[in-house]
Amino acid sequence: MKKRVAIIDMGTNTFHLLVADNEEGKSSIVYQDRLVTKIGMGGINKGFITDAGIDRAMTALKAFKKIIDQYNADRILAFGTSAIRNAANSPEIVKRIKELGIDVRIISGDEEAQLIYYGVRSAMNPAMDKSLIMDIGGGSVEFIIADQKEIFWKQSLEIGAQRLLEKFQTHDPILPKEVEALDVYFEEVLKQVFKELLQHKPLTLVGSSGTFDTLSEIYCADQPISKQLTDPEIPLTFEAFFKIYNQLIVSNRAERMLIPGMIEMRVDMIVVACCLIRFIIERYPFNAVRVSTYALKEGVMASLTN
Repeated sequence: MKKRVAIIDMGTNTFHLLVADNEEGKSSIVYQDRLVTKIGMGGINKGFITDAGIDRAMTALKAFKKIIDQYNADRILAFGTSAIRNAANSPEIVKRIKELGIDVRIISGDEEAQLIYYGVRSAMNPAMDKSLIMDIGGGSVEFIIADQKEIFWKQSLEIGAQRLLEKFQTHDPILPKEVEALDVYFEEVLKQVFKELLQHKPLTLVGSSGTFDTLSEIYCADQPISKQLTDPEIPLTFEAFFKIYNQLIVSNRAERMLIPGMIEMRVDMIVVACCLIRFIIERYPFNAVRVSTYALKEGVMASLTN
């Protein structure tokens, strides 16, 4: 019997909606959309979501609820991640969301990493060898060492791009001393990540959605490479990454917006996010990089068929 499910990923920067049909253990995407909410802006490093952030969240969810009703979804699965799980005022936010007819579940970083793994695994063809999956959100970054069959290690760190932006980047373009401060910070907070990399020796870096999507868009526009909006995996190379990185760190916001493939929802946070990617790949010798357009919401979809 066919069941239609609506999945909402309430991220720190963006809210995502996916409507899927689930029948006989198989899922197919019916509709998907995303809205920029930036609920972490201005309060994420202080442990709360601002009134303006709550208003943006509610506006997005009202729009999503209209779409969900139009598609006659049988159930709604909504997930709150880093910004909401760490906010002192999250009970108030959850209450307001419930009034819209949406029950939101606030998930731990560990659960988030697990769902991201399910999403990425379902995107990978050919199958994923032992890899470091990296999902850079606005609030947290998930690191997962896994292959197509199992997870060997996973960790969610509250070092997302909105947090890094507000903590380290006060100039635009970013100053060399701000990049150095980021590196010092990464050296400290990523100790366990590098310890696990040396132990498990993954061959590939797999970037999940977000920043990696935009890096691939810029790479494809530069080549040019044609791809479909529905592609579960999209191209990127390390050479292309460093070319884009070197351009980003000397560009201001207006200049970054002129880069073909750049989108406004990423333009502010992409510099600090790329500083994190650069730090990782300079210190660990991956053989290749892959980009999955699937992440948490597709992971929820995949988990429904398991």
